[in-house]
Amino acid sequence: MGIKIGIEIHQRLNTGKLFCDCPHCYNKERKSDEKIGRELHLSLSELGKVDIAAKKEHEKGKEIEYNYFDDSCCLVDADEEPPHRMNQRALAYALGIAMQFNMKIIDKPNVMRKIVIDGSNTSGFQRTCLVALDGFVETSEGKVGIDTLCIEEESAGIVGEENGKKVFSLDRLGIPLIEIATAPDIVDAEHCVETAEKMGLAMRIAGVAERGIGTIRQDLNVSIPEGERVEIKGAQELFMIPKWIGNEIERQRKLVEISKELGKRNAYSLLKKSNPTDITGIIKMNAVSGFVKSAVEKGESAIAILMPNHKGLLGMEINPERRYGSEISDYAKHAGVKGIIHSDEKLEKYGFGEHCVRQIRERLNAGDGDSFVIVVAPRETALKAISFAKQRALVNTIPKETRQALPSGASSYMRPIATSARMYPETDIPIIEYDKSIIKLAKQIERKTYGKMLAWLEGILNKDLAGKMIRSRQLPLFEDLVEKKIDPSVAAITLEDTWIRLSREKIEIDEDVVVEALMLFNKGKITKKAIYDYIKRVCSKEEKKKVLESLKIISGKELEKLAKEYGNDNSKLMRDFGNRINMEELSLGKK
Repeated sequence: MGIKIGIEIHQRLNTGKLFCDCPHCYNKERKSDEKIGRELHLSLSELGKVDIAAKKEHEKGKEIEYNYFDDSCCLVDADEEPPHRMNQRALAYALGIAMQFNMKIIDKPNVMRKIVIDGSNTSGFQRTCLVALDGFVETSEGKVGIDTLCIEEESAGIVGEENGKKVFSLDRLGIPLIEIATAPDIVDAEHCVETAEKMGLAMRIAGVAERGIGTIRQDLNVSIPEGERVEIKGAQELFMIPKWIGNEIERQRKLVEISKELGKRNAYSLLKKSNPTDITGIIKMNAVSGFVKSAVEKGESAIAILMPNHKGLLGMEINPERRYGSEISDYAKHAGVKGIIHSDEKLEKYGFGEHCVRQIRERLNAGDGDSFVIVVAPRETALKAISFAKQRALVNTIPKETRQALPSGASSYMRPIATSARMYPETDIPIIEYDKSIIKLAKQIERKTYGKMLAWLEGILNKDLAGKMIRSRQLPLFEDLVEKKIDPSVAAITLEDTWIRLSREKIEIDEDVVVEALMLFNKGKITKKAIYDYIKRVCSKEEKKKVLESLKIISGKELEKLAKEYGNDNSKLMRDFGNRINMEELSLGKK
């Protein structure tokens, strides 16, 4: 068996929330109306088991706070009221997409509770509903199986984390998501990009997808023959997928090498006997300078553990920017520390001279082939962090993990992969039965396919623009603009070329301003050339009234008068007033 790759796509739907009547208007920057505190606890699954991912999250002991907004949150979000009937439009959208992917629809789906106690849901679980099974998507490498399609609640948005407290935003909680999981049929990284693109494109073309950055997320599943399935979450940028997959394959290969080497050195059995050792006094007396010395002088503890026969391996590179020590550090961080110090590093940068290092090694009874790990933090936190680090170091294979995709193309540990022990039935929602209106809307969604959309676009745009628009994230907005009678070519150029140009200039684009600019053009208030200037200036916080006044179109008698003042020198006139004059009218006047 070779390398296995699969992908999960999570797409927010453009409807109201899934189990209440609130609209969604997620914006983590705005100020909340109220704050809610929670302390979440472990619960058993329907099998009477505890999920390992939930157990690890509970061990962190984080305080949780939620930002509540009167315009987009309710008692359902706060878990003070039972869920309402599932959003029927969202359900129809999920069915329609399942039909597009040739899936078998479940006759009477049942909503389940998925235990999640990281704070991302006030209830301690996420509601999810399996809608369809066993479909496929056609790709250049053949059919890729689609195992499952679920409709579920979006989590609360993480706002920040500090001093052991996590803050979430409730305006995102409950937005409907379609979750689509493929079989491990993807042959390589480029094929993964193609598969993700086709699945995302199908949802955009069908008109079910919410627009905007962060509304679609990809999770990658990767394993090598001697490894285990690892899930990489938050792989948002398609162009980065090959890098994440390549780095994960390299990481797993290097970890297998390290594991075999540690096995040869009998390191695992010796490590079991290692115990945390307090070296605070050594650091206080012998460290020259640095944050470690400062921390212990302020009352924090330095706790070390011997890593028998690990010399040279903690510093071994497993992929760019990551070493084996990084893997162990990721686990320690879950106790609330910033990281670890290990003996394969240059310890001088921490203020440890030769005498200090010698004292530490003597305290730990370290031999020539041994390494050590140190954590500096308040005593209980440091002990917990060393315990987590040891747990990871004792794993003699590839851990089954959920990891966070990093901007560099690497990934970091988040938690163990969740198991079936986290699922149990939702008792507040009856088994779902489809009515005729749901099936009717689902079939309308099923018919909105790539071929039909491309034919429509090529009927109103040139071939090049049609090809751009069908792959554009702005396709649903383009459809809205065409319905508003905006010239299709002007709309397409604005949403593709102008939008990209402004993004490269680091302008934060407001979709409403883009629509406003196109409507002003449509009403003859500004020229086609002024669309760019209007969007740029209004999005840069210039006053709308002043911007519009400065870009107001010059036409008719006013244009004739101005042309005479310039001696009918159109080149100079266009140089000074080009974005306020329609060239066609100027040329007509000259004739």
